[in-house]
Amino acid sequence: MTETPSLPQIPSQAWQRPLGQPWEHHYIVRYASNLDDGPDHGAPLGGLGAGCVGRSPNGDFNLWHMDGGEHVFQGFPGCQFSIWEQGGGRTQAYALSTQPPEDGSLSSWSWYPASNKTRTTGSYHALYPRSWYRYENVFRAQITCEQISPIWPDNYKEASYPVVAFEWTAHNPTTAPITLSIMVSWQNIVGWFTNTQKSPEVLLRDDGSPYYDYVPAIAQSTGNFNQFINADGLKALVMDGAWQGDPKEGDGQWCIATLDDPAIEVSYDLRWNPAGDGRDLWDSFAKLGRLMNLLDTSPAEEGEQIGCAIALRFTLQPGETRQIPVALAWDLPVTEFAAGVNNYRRYTDFFGTDGRNARAIAFDALTEYKTWQQQITAWQQPILDRADLPDWFKMALFNELYDLASGGTLWSAATEADPVGQFAVLECIDYRWYESLDVRLYGGFATLLLWPELEKAVLRAFARAIPTQDERRRIIGYYVTMGLENPPAIRKLKGATPHDLGAPNEYPWAQTNYTSYQDCNLWKDLGSDFVLQVYRAYQFTGATDVDFLKDCWPAVVETLQYLKQFDRDGDGIPENEGAPDQTFDDWQLKGISAYCGGLWLGAMEAAIAIGEILTTNNLAPGNTPILLSQYRRWLDNGLKAYHPKLWNGRYYRLDTGSGSDVVMADQLCGQFMVRHLGLPDLVEDEFTLSALDAIYDACFVKFNQVVQSHERPPQQKFEGAQLGNFSAATLKLAIGAANGVLPDGSPEDPDSTHQQEVWTGINFGLAAFFAQMGKTEEAMAIAESVIHQIYAYGLQFRTPEAITALGTYRACHYMRPMAIWGLYEVLTASTHYPR
Repeated sequence: MTETPSLPQIPSQAWQRPLGQPWEHHYIVRYASNLDDGPDHGAPLGGLGAGCVGRSPNGDFNLWHMDGGEHVFQGFPGCQFSIWEQGGGRTQAYALSTQPPEDGSLSSWSWYPASNKTRTTGSYHALYPRSWYRYENVFRAQITCEQISPIWPDNYKEASYPVVAFEWTAHNPTTAPITLSIMVSWQNIVGWFTNTQKSPEVLLRDDGSPYYDYVPAIAQSTGNFNQFINADGLKALVMDGAWQGDPKEGDGQWCIATLDDPAIEVSYDLRWNPAGDGRDLWDSFAKLGRLMNLLDTSPAEEGEQIGCAIALRFTLQPGETRQIPVALAWDLPVTEFAAGVNNYRRYTDFFGTDGRNARAIAFDALTEYKTWQQQITAWQQPILDRADLPDWFKMALFNELYDLASGGTLWSAATEADPVGQFAVLECIDYRWYESLDVRLYGGFATLLLWPELEKAVLRAFARAIPTQDERRRIIGYYVTMGLENPPAIRKLKGATPHDLGAPNEYPWAQTNYTSYQDCNLWKDLGSDFVLQVYRAYQFTGATDVDFLKDCWPAVVETLQYLKQFDRDGDGIPENEGAPDQTFDDWQLKGISAYCGGLWLGAMEAAIAIGEILTTNNLAPGNTPILLSQYRRWLDNGLKAYHPKLWNGRYYRLDTGSGSDVVMADQLCGQFMVRHLGLPDLVEDEFTLSALDAIYDACFVKFNQVVQSHERPPQQKFEGAQLGNFSAATLKLAIGAANGVLPDGSPEDPDSTHQQEVWTGINFGLAAFFAQMGKTEEAMAIAESVIHQIYAYGLQFRTPEAITALGTYRACHYMRPMAIWGLYEVLTASTHYPR
């Protein structure tokens, strides 16, 4: 596309889609009980842990993650941008969504025409945390809207703000004046985002995972009212509610604002009916591009809905370009978990906790957004300019960070113990618990490399949890799905590394191990994952924060001792016990396994390194020499057992107890981790390279040949035009690497689940391993195939854990795909070891 010099330069690497164009083929959900909102997703708007709003390539605001950890996917059509234009003897006005309300409301409005195969009406672009709408072939003026959220690395202030800045750029390419008006209308939704079922009952889905009902107070607007503010260089609409005193969850304000500009005529309407036909707002706007300046601040009656709107009218002379900023801010300072368990959000450290600061937040955005743009560009541009990275990779690298905002994210106010607050992202919305430790082994690369203080905050929370015990008992979902009886399991045993940091309906950070699909006290990877991530956080933050290691050391010691009890035969490696007891929690491993065994040996090396660092810095407890001697003995014994017991001459066997010949894609995760951390190798290079060759051949090449040998469903047909910068040769073959198949690419058990799935985050981690070992071509082939599946088939900004050859997915909005930042780190490091 040729850029118009007067319009913003949208990076060519941004993901793009024609406005409103329907998806011909897209993935569908694998299990009916899991979330499937369809493919119309755009980049989220707003800071991290502040709540976020999603706006789709159709132009509608359709995703509302305003209540920490909860999900609402629903359009509120009154929340809208609209444009009126007069010029060339014609007047026209459109609401800038291609999706008219399905309930018949706002029937008087004109809705923006959607693109089709023969005509484009514009395009949507996303390179998170920025996104753009470009409008074409409808208006005489050339119009672009850039959406900016204040997110960039090592930013622990603005990145938490509940705000998005919209920079509208309008250019007149004609020889006659054009008058434009931009209207922002918004429904007063104060009070809507809180669960009306406090401490809801926890149930089991058909797949055995726990869930609870979220019943928000949508449309409960009694007492809500709107105000117009014209002061301090700001013209703003402030939406408020009937709440008083200190805010509770859902209480607060919304604000739409723009800077006072004498060249722009501002008009407003403080009270219109978004549930009606819309004439009370639209007739005036569509005719004149103005509103009636109605100062009706009366509150909504019971059962009534109210909205407000502001219109910004200006004239462009021939050749003139004008930029107009608009801010959307919200101040909803409280997240409530279980009834009465409340949390203030991080942004309240800068704006206060009284819930009356939406206007101040909006003002900050309007006066600082240009700086935000510069900060984001300064971060992204050096990566975008790299000739050694393909554009499709750069696109996905930034866009996969979306989950840090829309992953049900929590970011708490600071305390003395947590000087940047506590942070947490859901495993996913279907599996609604925070910071699953096995998942973040790969998914944590994003916070590790970009917001390392948040990474350390998460790991400190795990360190605090390891010594705790929770005696509550619950049924294990896996056995329910198998039709087997099993006694209730204790929720959290002392010394066990918890699987997660809890769920939004309880008390995150304090009550851990929420998931009940498996008994995570028996898992064989979690303790190792914790130790490796602690050492990784130390290494990748300059290898200077010995206080962090000191804080985590007691938990490291305790959890390693706990995990060692599962070494039944004393060979130095804990055994898997048949029940799925690791991150592949539908996949039974028996005896010592290549996956868990390698992680354990890596954790031994990391623990020894931590202990030696503490000793050197005179921070080690008195028993540390004894512990290090013990760890060296365990490591030595384990290394003597690992390779001889698992090596089959070509790759590492799944385990020692099942007799399986499966080639597991992630078999050498532990080896990847130790080399990434500069620790001694667990196995020699010749065996690593042989295993990688076997994985590539079976799990990627032959698996995809098996897939291609069957008739693929419509959503899996290649759409080369969808994203023009992908390699058709690679994509013609592959959907990604399967978790585990036989050497000929076929499944060991056709009815298995995890083995035949392509896990997006595991694929990025596997690609990083290939790149680490110099196999960059194979690494990028794997990554490219997966990225194509996500962004060409409607999975963008809801990346799932798993996709299948049948065109289905499982567990969208998943954390692990942020592993792409691990691949980036390996590809761009001057050495494969930490800086």
